[in-house]
Amino acid sequence: MSGTKKRILYGFFTILVIALLSGLIYFNSLLPIITGYAAKNLCSAIFISGREQSDVEAVDLNFSFIKKNKNTVNFEDRSVTSRFLWGKSKAIFRDGFGVTLLRDVPEETLRKVKFPSGTDPGYDQDTIKWPLGNVLPDSLTGINMDRLNEISTKVINGDTYNGNIFAFLVMHKGVPVVERYKPQFNEKTRFISWSMAKSFTNALVGIMVKQGKIDIDQPVELEEWQNDDRRTITIKDLMQMRSGLKWNEDYGNKSDVTVMLHCEPDMGQYALEQKLDYPVGTHWYYSSGTTNIMCDIIQKEINNDSIYYTFAEDELFNRIGMPDAVLETDPSGSWVGSSYLYATARDYARFALLYLNDGVFNGERILPEGWVEYCTTESPGSEGKYGAFFWLNRSKRIRSAPEDMFSCNGHDGQYIFMIPSKDLAIVILGYSPEGIDLDKLLGDVIGTLN
Repeated sequence: MSGTKKRILYGFFTILVIALLSGLIYFNSLLPIITGYAAKNLCSAIFISGREQSDVEAVDLNFSFIKKNKNTVNFEDRSVTSRFLWGKSKAIFRDGFGVTLLRDVPEETLRKVKFPSGTDPGYDQDTIKWPLGNVLPDSLTGINMDRLNEISTKVINGDTYNGNIFAFLVMHKGVPVVERYKPQFNEKTRFISWSMAKSFTNALVGIMVKQGKIDIDQPVELEEWQNDDRRTITIKDLMQMRSGLKWNEDYGNKSDVTVMLHCEPDMGQYALEQKLDYPVGTHWYYSSGTTNIMCDIIQKEINNDSIYYTFAEDELFNRIGMPDAVLETDPSGSWVGSSYLYATARDYARFALLYLNDGVFNGERILPEGWVEYCTTESPGSEGKYGAFFWLNRSKRIRSAPEDMFSCNGHDGQYIFMIPSKDLAIVILGYSPEGIDLDKLLGDVIGTLN
């Protein structure tokens, strides 16, 4: 073999080895995401939602490399450990905090932190009337119930509208008029919100504004941002997804959002350390990172762990009939307000009622006057599809629904649709990665109004 051929062959094998090593290094970086996703979501499903391991693995975790995990559930210490190849992740449940994926913080340290007591709502939901309680009125609201029942049957059976929908609730004139579940779920089941949690973070910001603790128009005073143009970012910029911070929201591979949720001990800190990709306030793009920055800002503003841990319960959940909701935290103790709220279908309907009533619930003002109008005002550059941690229908993305509809949208088919002009809310929860025919479903539901 000539010297030239030897050099070519040597170069080929060198490139091949480098490519293989690079691929191995990249795949190794995926393992915390693969195992972390399974451990976190299975642990929450079992210890918060009360689901069976086999059901979750067969449905929610039955895709891509996630289905290759070997998951071990420990009911004694309420944890889940997931393994794939040489990768391993563990998630633990703690009362009050929900489930936390162990990342760079020792398990013993986390278990020593106790959730503060004293968050009793002061009422028993099963003995008092809706909306605070679960005693539902049986009065008619002016809706075709026969047709609506037909629709709900098709929804749960998977007919006509596609998707794998676990729970379906329609609320008209402030009253739940239809409520249907797949057999393994019921009105007590807490369902994951995914990104619907962003809208609940919106409410917590609104409460802070009402208390005079936050001004959304003023630049955020974060030490990490003071030496560059990030110092001009306002809370409004964060809530309208116009911060300009670099971010990749791709859920299908290793990206900023998957690294944040599955690899980082302080999710807000990870997001706020991103550099600017665009001038502040000039470009709209969706970012879960901005919501977790907002959670960190609230934590810094409250500056008291005990008050912060119970703030969502004391100031929002207990006041709107959601005392059993769980807003999970990351290992640093900050809310994962981008993604990890667990609540019942009725809870999500109650949240819709709060916003349909301009921030007033059961006669009590929870949010500042004008807050809902701000939340549903189009974020510049979003082409009519986004407000402030809420999705909009200004551009008629869902053609069958009015332009005034706004919504909380979550990964894999979680929705709360609010239609003020129809005094209507629709809650859809489940696992529908292939999508739901929302245009037909919403159109059919709206068509039942008399």
